[in-house]
Amino acid sequence: MAASPDIRKAVYADISRIMEIRHAVHENRLSDPNAVTAADCAAFIDRAEMWVWVEDRRILGFSAGDPADGTIWAMFVDPAHEGRGIGRTLLAFACNTVRAAGFDTATLTTDRGTRAERFYRMNGWVEIGSRAKGEVVFQRRTTHMSGAITPRR
Repeated sequence: MAASPDIRKAVYADISRIMEIRHAVHENRLSDPNAVTAADCAAFIDRAEMWVWVEDRRILGFSAGDPADGTIWAMFVDPAHEGRGIGRTLLAFACNTVRAAGFDTATLTTDRGTRAERFYRMNGWVEIGSRAKGEVVFQRRTTHMSGAITPRR
């Protein structure tokens, strides 16, 4: 049986595992694997909150809300651990970051026809448009999001 999860802010030492998860996902893969780099993650950690879900000292997912523009910059779960509520909980933490920055709504994008698209629709996200490459743009009020677990600061 796994230990209780710990949700905490990411630190530099987490970046290699974060990148490993980002490149392991089956959906919403980067068309250019170098589009998001370890340096991008480090810069995000420096200026905002990136959250990680840790069990048995291993990161199983991460999320990040951008306080500069109200977007969800990242929300990914190790494919071997999907379907356990990790993403839903981490997404709430990212939305809380956006809300704390003064945004009433959070915005994110995902590929069409994916489980991620269905996940967002089922969890109250509303489609507000699409991007040139066909990604769905979703929005949701941040006041309706809450984390199920109190993070360790």
